Amino acid sequence: MATIGTINTLSIIKTVDFGAYLDGGELGEILMPSRYLPKTYAIGDRMTVFLYRDSEDRLIATTEKPYAMVGEFALLKVVAVNQIGAFLNWGIMKDLLVPFSEQKPRMEEGKSYVVRIYLDDSQRIVGSARLDDFLYKESEDEFKVGEAISLFIANRTDLGYQVIIDHSHWGLLHHSEVARPLKRGTTHPGFIKNIREDGRIDTCLHRQPSEKTDEITHLILAALQAQQGFLPITDKSSPDTIREQFNTSKGLFKKAIGALYKQKRIKLEPQGIRLINADT
Repeated sequence: MATIGTINTLSIIKTVDFGAYLDGGELGEILMPSRYLPKTYAIGDRMTVFLYRDSEDRLIATTEKPYAMVGEFALLKVVAVNQIGAFLNWGIMKDLLVPFSEQKPRMEEGKSYVVRIYLDDSQRIVGSARLDDFLYKESEDEFKVGEAISLFIANRTDLGYQVIIDHSHWGLLHHSEVARPLKRGTTHPGFIKNIREDGRIDTCLHRQPSEKTDEITHLILAALQAQQGFLPITDKSSPDTIREQFNTSKGLFKKAIGALYKQKRIKLEPQGIRLINADT
Protein backbone atom coordinates (compact mmCIF):
# COMPACT_ATOMS: atom_id res chain seq x y z
CA MET A 1 0.00 0.00 0.00
CA ALA A 2 1.33 3.43 -0.95
CA THR A 3 1.86 5.91 1.88
CA ILE A 4 2.19 9.68 1.73
CA GLY A 5 5.39 11.15 3.11
CA THR A 6 7.56 8.06 2.66
CA ILE A 7 9.50 6.23 -0.05
CA ASN A 8 7.38 3.82 -2.11
CA THR A 9 8.00 1.47 -5.02
CA LEU A 10 5.09 1.77 -7.47
CA SER A 11 4.33 0.55 -10.98
CA ILE A 12 3.61 2.71 -14.02
CA ILE A 13 0.05 2.10 -15.22
CA LYS A 14 -0.21 4.69 -18.00
CA THR A 15 1.79 7.40 -19.70
CA VAL A 16 0.80 10.92 -20.75
CA ASP A 17 2.52 13.83 -22.47
CA PHE A 18 3.51 15.41 -19.15
CA GLY A 19 4.60 12.27 -17.31
CA ALA A 20 3.25 8.94 -16.14
CA TYR A 21 0.70 7.72 -13.64
CA LEU A 22 1.66 5.21 -10.97
CA ASP A 23 -0.57 2.69 -9.22
CA GLY A 24 -1.13 4.09 -5.73
CA GLY A 25 -3.55 1.39 -4.65
CA GLU A 26 -6.14 2.93 -2.32
CA LEU A 27 -4.63 6.37 -3.03
CA GLY A 28 -5.56 6.01 -6.72
CA GLU A 29 -3.45 7.08 -9.69
CA ILE A 30 -0.44 9.23 -8.74
CA LEU A 31 1.24 11.57 -11.22
CA MET A 32 4.99 11.30 -11.74
CA PRO A 33 5.96 14.41 -13.77
CA SER A 34 8.23 13.97 -16.79
CA ARG A 35 11.22 15.63 -15.11
CA TYR A 36 11.46 12.72 -12.65
CA LEU A 37 11.12 9.90 -15.19
CA PRO A 38 14.14 8.07 -16.64
CA LYS A 39 14.99 8.51 -20.33
CA THR A 40 13.33 5.23 -21.18
CA TYR A 41 10.40 3.66 -19.37
CA ALA A 42 7.36 1.51 -20.07
CA ILE A 43 4.06 0.50 -18.52
CA GLY A 44 4.73 -1.98 -15.74
CA ASP A 45 8.12 -0.51 -14.78
CA ARG A 46 8.52 -0.01 -11.04
CA MET A 47 9.62 3.38 -9.74
CA THR A 48 11.06 4.19 -6.32
CA VAL A 49 9.48 7.51 -5.38
CA PHE A 50 8.56 9.85 -2.54
CA LEU A 51 4.89 10.89 -2.32
CA TYR A 52 3.62 14.34 -1.37
CA ARG A 53 0.78 16.74 -2.20
CA ASP A 54 1.48 19.77 -4.37
CA SER A 55 0.07 23.28 -3.88
CA GLU A 56 -3.17 22.17 -5.60
CA ASP A 57 -3.48 19.20 -3.22
CA ARG A 58 -2.68 16.65 -5.95
CA LEU A 59 -0.61 13.62 -5.10
CA ILE A 60 2.80 13.78 -6.77
CA ALA A 61 5.55 11.15 -7.04
CA THR A 62 9.14 12.40 -7.13
CA THR A 63 12.59 10.86 -7.21
CA GLU A 64 13.81 13.71 -5.00
CA LYS A 65 14.48 12.59 -1.44
CA PRO A 66 13.60 14.91 1.46
CA TYR A 67 15.96 15.40 4.38
CA ALA A 68 13.44 13.57 6.58
CA MET A 69 10.24 11.55 6.12
CA VAL A 70 6.91 11.76 7.90
CA GLY A 71 7.42 10.70 11.52
CA GLU A 72 11.02 11.92 11.62
CA PHE A 73 12.83 15.02 12.90
CA ALA A 74 15.16 17.35 11.00
CA LEU A 75 16.97 20.67 11.35
CA LEU A 76 15.62 22.78 8.48
CA LYS A 77 16.15 26.35 7.29
CA VAL A 78 13.32 28.82 6.80
CA VAL A 79 13.28 30.16 3.24
CA ALA A 80 10.09 32.24 3.40
CA VAL A 81 7.41 33.47 5.80
CA ASN A 82 3.92 34.66 4.82
CA GLN A 83 0.44 34.99 6.30
CA ILE A 84 0.04 31.19 6.44
CA GLY A 85 3.24 30.31 8.25
CA ALA A 86 6.89 29.54 7.59
CA PHE A 87 8.22 27.53 4.67
CA LEU A 88 11.30 25.37 5.21
CA ASN A 89 13.67 23.82 2.69
CA TRP A 90 13.50 20.07 3.22
CA GLY A 91 15.20 18.83 0.07
CA ILE A 92 12.37 18.62 -2.47
CA MET A 93 10.79 21.13 -4.84
CA LYS A 94 7.83 21.92 -2.56
CA ASP A 95 8.90 23.59 0.69
CA LEU A 96 7.61 22.29 4.02
CA LEU A 97 4.91 24.43 5.67
CA VAL A 98 5.06 25.03 9.42
CA PRO A 99 1.80 26.81 10.39
CA PHE A 100 2.02 29.59 12.97
CA SER A 101 0.18 27.37 15.44
CA GLU A 102 3.03 24.84 15.23
CA GLN A 103 5.84 27.34 15.79
CA LYS A 104 7.66 27.76 19.08
CA PRO A 105 8.98 30.45 19.00
CA ARG A 106 7.81 32.38 15.91
CA MET A 107 10.10 31.41 13.03
CA GLU A 108 12.26 33.88 11.12
CA GLU A 109 13.53 33.66 7.55
CA GLY A 110 17.12 32.52 7.31
CA LYS A 111 17.16 30.71 10.65
CA SER A 112 17.09 26.94 11.17
CA TYR A 113 14.77 25.01 13.48
CA VAL A 114 14.29 21.42 14.57
CA VAL A 115 10.87 20.23 13.41
CA ARG A 116 8.83 17.05 13.41
CA ILE A 117 7.31 16.13 10.04
CA TYR A 118 3.78 14.72 10.13
CA LEU A 119 0.49 14.41 8.24
CA ASP A 120 -2.26 16.82 9.32
CA ASP A 121 -5.96 15.97 9.36
CA SER A 122 -6.26 16.63 5.62
CA GLN A 123 -3.32 14.31 4.84
CA ARG A 124 -0.99 17.17 3.94
CA ILE A 125 2.66 16.99 4.96
CA VAL A 126 3.48 19.76 7.44
CA GLY A 127 6.06 20.44 10.11
CA SER A 128 5.88 21.32 13.78
CA ALA A 129 8.41 22.85 16.16
CA ARG A 130 6.26 21.89 19.17
CA LEU A 131 8.45 18.86 19.78
CA ASP A 132 7.03 17.94 23.18
CA ASP A 133 3.74 17.08 21.46
CA PHE A 134 5.48 14.18 19.68
CA LEU A 135 8.01 12.94 22.23
CA TYR A 136 7.89 11.06 25.53
CA LYS A 137 10.04 12.42 28.33
CA GLU A 138 10.16 9.19 30.32
CA SER A 139 10.77 5.56 29.47
CA GLU A 140 8.08 3.04 30.39
CA ASP A 141 9.96 -0.19 29.69
CA GLU A 142 10.53 0.79 26.03
CA PHE A 143 14.30 0.72 26.49
CA LYS A 144 16.90 -1.30 28.36
CA VAL A 145 20.32 -0.18 29.56
CA GLY A 146 22.90 -0.98 26.88
CA GLU A 147 20.34 -1.05 24.05
CA ALA A 148 21.54 0.34 20.70
CA ILE A 149 19.61 3.44 19.58
CA SER A 150 19.83 6.40 17.20
CA LEU A 151 20.47 9.86 18.64
CA PHE A 152 19.30 13.03 16.89
CA ILE A 153 21.10 16.08 18.29
CA ALA A 154 18.36 18.62 19.01
CA ASN A 155 19.90 21.23 21.31
CA ARG A 156 23.00 21.92 23.37
CA THR A 157 22.51 22.61 27.08
CA ASP A 158 24.73 23.29 30.11
CA LEU A 159 24.64 19.57 30.96
CA GLY A 160 25.26 18.27 27.46
CA TYR A 161 23.06 17.63 24.45
CA GLN A 162 19.31 17.23 24.40
CA VAL A 163 18.77 14.31 22.05
CA ILE A 164 15.83 12.59 20.39
CA ILE A 165 16.00 8.82 20.79
CA ASP A 166 14.66 6.73 17.89
CA HIS A 167 12.29 9.58 16.88
CA SER A 168 10.18 8.86 19.98
CA HIS A 169 11.77 9.96 23.29
CA TRP A 170 13.75 12.81 24.78
CA GLY A 171 17.13 11.91 26.21
CA LEU A 172 20.29 13.53 27.53
CA LEU A 173 23.83 13.01 26.29
CA HIS A 174 26.19 14.42 28.93
CA HIS A 175 29.24 16.45 27.91
CA SER A 176 31.44 13.83 29.61
CA GLU A 177 30.23 11.27 27.05
CA VAL A 178 31.32 13.34 24.05
CA ALA A 179 34.89 13.53 22.78
CA ARG A 180 34.26 16.24 20.20
CA PRO A 181 31.50 18.83 19.59
CA LEU A 182 28.40 17.47 17.87
CA LYS A 183 26.45 19.43 15.30
CA ARG A 184 22.83 20.21 15.92
CA GLY A 185 20.57 18.33 13.52
CA THR A 186 22.93 15.36 13.05
CA THR A 187 22.14 11.73 13.86
CA HIS A 188 24.55 9.33 15.57
CA PRO A 189 24.47 5.72 16.73
CA GLY A 190 24.35 5.47 20.50
CA PHE A 191 23.26 3.46 23.52
CA ILE A 192 21.02 3.72 26.57
CA LYS A 193 23.36 4.44 29.48
CA ASN A 194 20.90 4.83 32.35
CA ILE A 195 17.19 5.15 33.06
CA ARG A 196 16.74 7.34 36.13
CA GLU A 197 14.17 6.81 38.87
CA ASP A 198 11.95 9.49 37.31
CA GLY A 199 12.07 7.68 33.96
CA ARG A 200 14.32 10.21 32.25
CA ILE A 201 16.91 8.69 29.92
CA ASP A 202 20.68 9.18 29.86
CA THR A 203 22.49 8.14 26.70
CA CYS A 204 26.06 7.55 25.54
CA LEU A 205 27.91 7.17 22.26
CA HIS A 206 29.95 4.14 23.33
CA ARG A 207 28.85 0.94 25.02
CA GLN A 208 32.30 0.24 26.49
CA PRO A 209 34.61 2.82 28.16
CA SER A 210 37.49 1.47 26.04
CA GLU A 211 35.66 2.63 22.90
CA LYS A 212 35.58 6.16 24.26
CA THR A 213 39.30 6.01 25.08
CA ASP A 214 40.02 4.85 21.54
CA GLU A 215 38.20 7.89 20.17
CA ILE A 216 40.29 10.23 22.35
CA THR A 217 43.53 8.57 21.20
CA HIS A 218 42.56 9.20 17.58
CA LEU A 219 41.90 12.86 18.39
CA ILE A 220 45.27 13.21 20.13
CA LEU A 221 47.13 11.62 17.22
CA ALA A 222 45.32 13.85 14.72
CA ALA A 223 46.17 16.95 16.77
CA LEU A 224 49.83 15.88 17.01
CA GLN A 225 50.05 15.37 13.26
CA ALA A 226 48.47 18.77 12.65
CA GLN A 227 51.00 20.45 15.02
CA GLN A 228 54.21 18.99 13.59
CA GLY A 229 54.27 16.18 16.14
CA PHE A 230 54.20 18.16 19.41
CA LEU A 231 51.47 19.42 21.74
CA PRO A 232 52.23 21.63 24.75
CA ILE A 233 49.84 19.71 26.97
CA THR A 234 50.48 16.97 29.55
CA ASP A 235 48.68 14.92 32.19
CA LYS A 236 49.52 17.80 34.56
CA SER A 237 47.58 20.33 32.47
CA SER A 238 44.39 21.76 33.94
CA PRO A 239 41.03 20.05 33.25
CA ASP A 240 39.85 23.23 31.51
CA THR A 241 42.84 23.22 29.14
CA ILE A 242 42.27 19.57 28.29
CA ARG A 243 38.55 20.04 27.74
CA GLU A 244 39.14 23.09 25.55
CA GLN A 245 41.59 21.13 23.40
CA PHE A 246 39.83 17.76 23.20
CA ASN A 247 36.37 18.31 24.72
CA THR A 248 36.92 15.47 27.18
CA SER A 249 37.65 14.96 30.87
CA LYS A 250 41.16 14.91 32.31
CA GLY A 251 40.68 11.31 33.41
CA LEU A 252 39.89 10.11 29.88
CA PHE A 253 42.76 12.16 28.48
CA LYS A 254 45.23 10.52 30.88
CA LYS A 255 43.96 7.05 29.93
CA ALA A 256 44.34 7.88 26.25
CA ILE A 257 47.93 9.18 26.47
CA GLY A 258 48.76 6.26 28.75
CA ALA A 259 47.57 3.87 26.05
CA LEU A 260 49.55 5.73 23.37
CA TYR A 261 52.67 5.68 25.56
CA LYS A 262 52.39 1.91 26.08
CA GLN A 263 52.02 1.50 22.31
CA LYS A 264 55.25 3.56 21.94
CA ARG A 265 53.49 6.06 19.73
CA ILE A 266 54.27 9.13 21.87
CA LYS A 267 56.97 10.45 24.19
CA LEU A 268 56.02 12.16 27.45
CA GLU A 269 58.15 15.26 27.87
CA PRO A 270 58.08 17.88 30.67
CA GLN A 271 56.51 20.51 28.40
CA GLY A 272 54.19 18.31 26.38
CA ILE A 273 53.73 15.15 24.36
CA ARG A 274 55.65 14.32 21.21
CA LEU A 275 54.71 11.97 18.40
CA ILE A 276 57.28 9.25 17.77
CA ASN A 277 58.42 9.12 14.13
CA ALA A 278 56.46 12.28 13.40
CA ASP A 279 58.23 12.68 10.06
CA THR A 280 57.17 9.24 8.73
